[in-house]
Amino acid sequence: MHRPVRPATLDDLPAVAAVYAPYVERTVTTFDEEVPDLDTWQAKLAALTAGALPFLVAELDGRVAGFAYASPWRGAKAAYRRTVENTVYLAEDAAGRGLGGALLTRLLDECRTAGFEQVVAVIADPEGNPASVALHLRAGFREVGVLRGVGRKHGRVLDTALYQRSLDDDRAP
Repeated sequence: MHRPVRPATLDDLPAVAAVYAPYVERTVTTFDEEVPDLDTWQAKLAALTAGALPFLVAELDGRVAGFAYASPWRGAKAAYRRTVENTVYLAEDAAGRGLGGALLTRLLDECRTAGFEQVVAVIADPEGNPASVALHLRAGFREVGVLRGVGRKHGRVLDTALYQRSLDDDRAP
């Protein structure tokens, strides 16, 4: 089944914001505690585009049902210029339809084409987020560490797991 994944546009951002909002409001999947407004999403798209970083959306039944982007690892410190962090989110009703895999595969391809060498995934509450862990493992990521107790949200103390994928097939991880 064809699942269109394409670059995000300004017109997609209200749908992107709608996909993301429930994660902020009801989960610990993101450590954001306030839902970003449309201006924030517009600034993110502009910054990523200016930095030659991919921001993608996936469509399902003619609507944006997920998004993924790569952002600079560790705040764009120069020594990390070939490493990015990936982000993938799906609408609640889009899980289990292959969209996450389609987004992540395309994102990795675009990162490789842009010359990036390493991709890091920071997965909040890995024990409570098995879908994200499985998505990344299927895409060739390996767990490289766990940061214990680094987040607090909704009254919980949270760990984050670090997963890494080399875009150079000859290098680990």
